[in-house]
Formats: sequence, structure tokens, C-alpha cells
Amino acid sequence: MKFNLKNTIKAFCCMVVVLAQVKCSSSSDPVENPPIDPPVVNPPVEVTKDVDFWLTKGNQSALLEKQSVILGFGTTANTYANIEVKDTQKYQTIDGFGYTLTGGSVDVINQLNATKRTALLQELFGSGENAIGVSYIRISIGASDLSAAPFTYNDLATGETDLNLDKFSLEKDKNLIAMLKEILAINPKILILATPWSAPIWMKDVASFKGGKLKPEYYNVYAKYFVKYIQQMKAEGITIDAVTPQNEPLHDGNNPSMYMSAADQASFIKNGLGPAFKAANLSVKIIAYDHNCDNPNYPKTILADADASPFVDGSAFHLYAGDISALTDVYNSYPTKNVYFTEQWTSSDGKFDGDLKWHLRNVIIGSMRNYSKNALEWNLANNANFGPHTDGGCEMCKGAITITSNNSFERNVAYYIIAHASKFVPMGSTRIESNSAGNLQNVAFITPSGSKVLIVENDGAATETFNIKFNGKWVTTSLEGGSVGTYTWK
Repeated sequence: MKFNLKNTIKAFCCMVVVLAQVKCSSSSDPVENPPIDPPVVNPPVEVTKDVDFWLTKGNQSALLEKQSVILGFGTTANTYANIEVKDTQKYQTIDGFGYTLTGGSVDVINQLNATKRTALLQELFGSGENAIGVSYIRISIGASDLSAAPFTYNDLATGETDLNLDKFSLEKDKNLIAMLKEILAINPKILILATPWSAPIWMKDVASFKGGKLKPEYYNVYAKYFVKYIQQMKAEGITIDAVTPQNEPLHDGNNPSMYMSAADQASFIKNGLGPAFKAANLSVKIIAYDHNCDNPNYPKTILADADASPFVDGSAFHLYAGDISALTDVYNSYPTKNVYFTEQWTSSDGKFDGDLKWHLRNVIIGSMRNYSKNALEWNLANNANFGPHTDGGCEMCKGAITITSNNSFERNVAYYIIAHASKFVPMGSTRIESNSAGNLQNVAFITPSGSKVLIVENDGAATETFNIKFNGKWVTTSLEGGSVGTYTWK
């Protein structure tokens, strides 16, 4: 038999084709060793950063420091305490947070070189990322005890009077006025409260800046003194939003100072200041009292006076005595009248951690939860020796800023106390509901843009983990003992 290679190769190829057709003839035929599908890998769950968080610790290891932790709202259950924020329940509208710009503050800030001075004013009153947005300042009408020396705008020789106020002059406050203009250029909407420490000596029953009373026969003249002050400040481009008739009217031991009882203040308002403002067509608010929380009956006496009360916008408080709840006491008695918190000092011998806790708990959170429209710390700036001050003025008042040289300054605890609110809660914000939760003192706001702000102070010694709950969801966060956190979200 003859072997034919060509025919053999042809037969082999045909066999391969047939086998291939048999293998692929039906999709239902079983397949040996089917391929293995790769495992399904779920993508990682992304946590959205819903909440921003700024932190200050009592040990100063964090100072108004924005935290990188990702805080996202969710619904995973836990057993931590809840601070629930509800924007459906609204309370008072906020005018602002800030300091008293004393004459001494102006003097020391002006010692900085031009670059540092401008940078400091921008940081304090600006709205940028590195600014703290101070929106309310208090100034003195004439000198305060943190001016270099006492003065008024109508100081005369002994025995002289000036019933027409022809010798009235703002000249001694020209540096303050110049700085106010710079501040207004940075923040044109800032509110200014003006307060006298004393009337001109010739109007008083003692020949001294310190103590004494305003003589009733000078009520009308002193009222015109206020009007002239407001009008001349307006001519300088400075709008005064409100006045109080007297700083700490029950403390006549300061230099300068003046005693004014509740009955006397009511009489001055209804017989002098109120009618004078009305005659001059001034819309400037008159705020009564401006002293400690231990005497809520003082403002109540004025608000109960049928002739004085119509001229009065509300009452102002300090907290060197009494309890911050006095603001609610007065507010509940006269709910159509506003309450304000206008002064609290930090001492040269105070500790950062203790002052941070106390002032956040009382001045910021406490005043806001008790219906205040503002919260002010005393004294924006001084030097390393806690000056300048008058002879007999406060020697231990520590400014929010210490000016250490012509190109250097330090931020003190009062800076951070105010900044935790002022940077995040602008004028026109509204306090909203938030519940107390043990050591976690807190207050919440909604801003004009709709952002929510929660300020929390851990008043205990241990770290506290807790939830911030809003609209049925929550984020979990924690604060060390003595720390303060400001949380913001849309």
C-alpha cells in the first residue's frame, strides 16, 4: 500500500473541524472546567466631611486650630450623649461679639509699626480666613480707667460752667477717632456702644473725676452733652449705635467714675436723655444699668417707670458679681426689652485654662443662653505692664492682645474666648435650640447664610465623646476636659 502524505494531512484537518463543531454545537452542553469569575469587591464607603471643627485646648496645644478630622452625618447608633440642635426653635438675634476699645488700647496698638498695626486690625476686624471678625465694640465717652489720664470732652477750670457746651471738644480722643475710621473701613457694619465713666466735673456734686453724683440741675445740659457727642462723631463718619448712661453706676471708687442710683438713672433718662434724643431726632439706643448681675432690680426699676421705659431699648450687664441667669430674670419680666452683656475682664494673675472655661461657660455660652444680643470682653489691648491706666484705674486688667514691641504682639486668652464666637457667628445670626448635656456647655446659632454653628465647652476634667444631632442624623466627636470647640455645617 502506497502512503499518501497529502491525503493524510487532509483527513486530519477534517477531523479537527468536526470535533470543533461538536464541541460548540449547543450552548446548553456542559462545559468542563468553566472559568472562575473574579470576586466582587465593594468600594470603600466614603464619609463626607459635613462639619468643620475649630479647637482650643486649655493647655494651649491647640489655639483656634481647624481640625482635619472628617466629621460626617450618619445614623449608626451609639450610646454617647447627644447635643441636639433644632433650627425650628429660634430665640434672639445676635448683634455681635467683641471688646472695649479703650484709649489705652489705641495708644499701645499705635506703638506697632505700620505693617504690624495694619495686620492686627485686619486680623481683629476683617472677615478673611485669618481674621476673627469682631463685629461689636464698646468705647468710652471721655476717658475710662484704662486711659492714660482721666478727662471728659468739657473740662473747665474750677468754678467755671459751660451751659451751652461751647467748649465741648473731641480733641483728646482724636487717636481713638482715627482708629475707629480704620476699623470702619475694614468692617463698615460694626456696631459701636458708647459709655461714659464720668460727667464733666463741673456737673457733679464733688470736684473730682472719681465718685460723686450728677446734679439734677445739669440733667438737660448733660443730655445735650450726649447729643453733641453723637452728632460730632457722626460728622467724623462714626455712627454710635447705642449708649449707656453710666458705666457701673454703683461703683464710685474707680477713676473716673460716678454714682447713679436706679431712681436717678430713671429720672435722667425720662427728664433729660430721652427727650433730648427725641428732639434731636436720634435713633441711638439707650441701654440702662451696665453693671453686675447681682442687682437685676436696678434695670427693673427703670423699666417699670412708665415715663422712662419708652426711651429704653434694654439693659446691660457685667458679671463681677451675681449669676448670668439674671439676664433671663430681667428678660422674662420685660420680654419686649433687650438684654446685653457688655464687659468682663481677664486678670493678669489668671490662668489660661481656668479663664477659657469660665468665660466660655458664662460670657459666651451663658450670656447667649440667657437672651443677650452681644457678648463683650473688656479691654482689647495693653502693654506688658497691663497699662496704660489712670491713677487708681485697673492695674490687673489683661487685654486680649499684649503689645510687646513695635513689631510684635501676643494673643491672650480673651482673644480666643471671643474668637470662638465672632469668627463664626456674624451680626444678624439667630440663636437656635440646643440641649444641655452634662459637662458639655453649649449654644447654637443659624447664620444669615443658613450655616449652623455650635459652640461647645467641656467643663469637666475628662475627655467627653458625644454626638451632634441635627435633622435625624448625627456626627460623633470628642473634646478634652477644659477644651472648646466650634462646629459649623450647612
